[in-house]
Amino acid sequence: MEEFNNWKWDDALNEQLFNIRKHLHQYPELSFKEYETSRYIQDCLKKWGIPFKVICDTGVVVDITGEAGDGPNISLRADIDALPVTEESGVEFSSKNKGIMHACGHDGHTTILLGAVYHIWKFKSFLKGMVRCIFQPGEEALGAAEKMIKAGVLLQPEINNMVALHLWPKLPLGTVGIKTGEITAASDDFKIEVKGKSGHAARPHEGTDAISIASEIIDSLEYFTSKWKDPVDPLVIHVGQMHGGTAKNVIADQVILEGTIRSISKDTRDRLGVEFPAFVENIAKDFGGKAIVDYRRGLPAIINDPITTDKVDKAAKAVLGENQVKELNSVSMGSDDFGFFAEKVPSCYFRLGVLEENEESFDLHHPKFKFNEEVIPIGAKILTQYVFDR
Repeated sequence: MEEFNNWKWDDALNEQLFNIRKHLHQYPELSFKEYETSRYIQDCLKKWGIPFKVICDTGVVVDITGEAGDGPNISLRADIDALPVTEESGVEFSSKNKGIMHACGHDGHTTILLGAVYHIWKFKSFLKGMVRCIFQPGEEALGAAEKMIKAGVLLQPEINNMVALHLWPKLPLGTVGIKTGEITAASDDFKIEVKGKSGHAARPHEGTDAISIASEIIDSLEYFTSKWKDPVDPLVIHVGQMHGGTAKNVIADQVILEGTIRSISKDTRDRLGVEFPAFVENIAKDFGGKAIVDYRRGLPAIINDPITTDKVDKAAKAVLGENQVKELNSVSMGSDDFGFFAEKVPSCYFRLGVLEENEESFDLHHPKFKFNEEVIPIGAKILTQYVFDR
């Protein structure tokens, strides 16, 4: 048993956590359909004698009230959903649900939080204040975090600070990456319907080619990333889908473009929401066509609170040692709906490394993504240490 001030890590729990992770990995479920996952989490808590409540159909919330007096109301969050990915990791406990995989490590996040819950409950006599542990559905789909906030998950009592982690295949196994301020990007989506006029390819002057207009729009989007904004303000605009045309010798009268925009600063994001649609519409108009732009705001950037982040930094160093905690120098242009929580409550979102020496590494969302289960108790110890430090 490792001692961390007034609480101790129970080594006997490790094997149980490893088995929990394997079960979750074998039976992944998509966003808002995590019924069996939710039931399994509930069964683990029942087995340990820990009370909980169900929120938003598949979310599970555990409130642990300390017995050592007043203190802050802290929240820890883990996401529980999987992705529509066919697994190719080769692990012996690969997904049994066809076309669905825990390719983003949420099985690890869930197990880590369960490990933290077990120890916070076990040592609640040393705890001041209250800890709310949130097992959140639907992170890979829009709306889950917002839905839980609207359902009151940050109230009664009001949450004072919040922490979440994410497994990270770009940091060495068992190290932590931490950053004050912006750590992930905002993510917005767009759909552009380009309308032209059909005709015979042999007489292009009689039609309006929607494919040519769409190509012009795609080429012109570089203006936003290179000339439109401050060059040190990160921005990604990516067109991931393009559908149009009916035959090789017919002028296309319609093309659909769909893509994503990743931004960091609120000003850039707000301006894009106004100027991007107008820009695209004007290009189509200049070439004799029309563009209908559906611009959808998605996830906000995660901005780490300095005080909360400093406390997480200290907790990670207490568990791992000074040299195992790295300051991240750059923002990830990926996104996470934890940003909705971080907008409401001072928060910290940190990275937990899973990159192993001499092992081929695959990024998040890749069908071959996998991680060493030894990282599970490490993550749980850091979350637990953070709670007792606060």
